[in-house]
Amino acid sequence: MNRRAAAIAAILVFALIATWTLFVGLHKWYAGRRTQEVAEAGATPATPGPPVRKITATLFYVAEDGMALVPAQREVPFGATVAEQARAIVEAQLAAPQAPQVSAIPAGVTLRDVFITERGDAFVDLSSDVTSRHPGGSLDEIFTVYTIVNALTVNLPAITKVQILVDGKEVDTLAGHVDLRHPLAKSLEWVVHDTQ
Repeated sequence: MNRRAAAIAAILVFALIATWTLFVGLHKWYAGRRTQEVAEAGATPATPGPPVRKITATLFYVAEDGMALVPAQREVPFGATVAEQARAIVEAQLAAPQAPQVSAIPAGVTLRDVFITERGDAFVDLSSDVTSRHPGGSLDEIFTVYTIVNALTVNLPAITKVQILVDGKEVDTLAGHVDLRHPLAKSLEWVVHDTQ
């Protein structure tokens, strides 16, 4: 009887272990594996969205000799309205250029806002860095101003004039040479086509 009782006890122990493994242990193992799969799925890079629509715009940079502006074709995001497109163009113009190009706009200047009137005047509101970081000099100031004026008027026929604001306010000048009290029309006088 002892052998029989031992065999029954062994079968019962085995049955309990098997039952626990099937109902408790297997459930815990599956839940842990599922958590790991979800975590790994969340860590995978997101699939890229649809491509951003772009347009080709003419931007302006300082010529190699520092005596003129040169035009350059750049891809900029498409804007559904004139104001959105103006914002995209100005932001592209403010971005640091690729070497060997040199920007006429001081580093760190940001666009605060762009307003377009029904007459076609654009008001470009820049951060105060445009004055505080400006190197000064009449030619440098002309280049800074007309880089922005020309970038908008050359690319957007709906914009005929541009007035630069600083921190939301009208200013007389950036560095003492170019009168900014009124909107300025396009001027390609300082623009030359790069011979390279």
